[in-house]
Amino acid sequence: MVKRIVQLFFLVVGGTLGAVFLPDLLRIMHISTVPLLNNSYTLAILGAIIFFMLTFWLVDYVVDMIRWMEESLVKVPVADLLFGSLGLIFGLIIAFLVVMPLQSFHIQVVNTVLPIFLTILLGYLGFRVGFSKRHELMNLFSLSNRMAKRKSGEGEAEQPKGGSVKILDTSVIIDGRIADICQTGFLEGPIVIPRFVLEELQHIADSSDVLKRNRGRRGLDILNRIQKELDIKVEIYEGDFDDIQEVDSKLVKLAKLLSGVVVTNDFNLNKVCELQNVRVLNINDLANAVKPVVLPGEELNVHVIKDGKEHNQGVAYLDDGTMIVVEDGKEYIGKRVDVLVTSVLQTSAGRMIFAKLKLLQKAL
Repeated sequence: MVKRIVQLFFLVVGGTLGAVFLPDLLRIMHISTVPLLNNSYTLAILGAIIFFMLTFWLVDYVVDMIRWMEESLVKVPVADLLFGSLGLIFGLIIAFLVVMPLQSFHIQVVNTVLPIFLTILLGYLGFRVGFSKRHELMNLFSLSNRMAKRKSGEGEAEQPKGGSVKILDTSVIIDGRIADICQTGFLEGPIVIPRFVLEELQHIADSSDVLKRNRGRRGLDILNRIQKELDIKVEIYEGDFDDIQEVDSKLVKLAKLLSGVVVTNDFNLNKVCELQNVRVLNINDLANAVKPVVLPGEELNVHVIKDGKEHNQGVAYLDDGTMIVVEDGKEYIGKRVDVLVTSVLQTSAGRMIFAKLKLLQKAL
């Protein structure tokens, strides 16, 4: 079908060019004396035939180019295409307004070449500006919409459940605990998964390293579970930031544009978000917050599994992974002993408990 349309286009163009330019060409070649060639209809048919003959050589290239353009446009996100087109239209309008006064000079170069040049240049600049500033424009429109709703009293009614959108990073998806947190209702939607995070996750899932590949596939399974099994709204953000390379920096930029919250378990990303005044939820902080409270003086029964850094220390762990440093516990490695908690140290990396053997306490 496309091939027939291209051939028909060549016929129309050939007929038009034949009727317009062939008389001058024949006059230059001194063939205008032939009566048959003085007829404009004959020249149009002759031009159409010439261009139709060219289609046998050019049509495949033209069809391939059209299909390539079609595939490229289909892959472009709707928002990118929309704002790029708006920028192109705006640039063409400016070019038209600039060209109109220039036509009064009656200079051939100004009236022919300059309009074409300005139209192409300003149209291209308009498209590039609209395409590169699409995220800022989207944020501006969403902000104006929220302000208008707030003035009309509809802001509270339209506010999504859970408040701000939650933007997931790659580490928290691979971790897997995010699905359980969403299932319990402690984290409400809407949840946003950026396209560049999905691409990074897919790259990890296709890795040649077995461990990375398994982690990436687990992350994809977690996303599938959140989207299909849980009663929570999940959206895919199709946009990207071509001028930014790091995924973490893109997440921070996206959180600013959407006024959202970054959900992560990456300590460094947590600090970057805090420095740039972006709200962040760290599930490691949540895990530390819900661990059982252990106070100095409490008794615990622990299994000493290895020696500590200091002399004669033993190390044990609670069921939630909290490390317990047992004084003089090195000789009890591999055994279960009763200990008394002496102090608890809370850090951003987790919690550490210091204890001493209950047997030594009784001896004292």
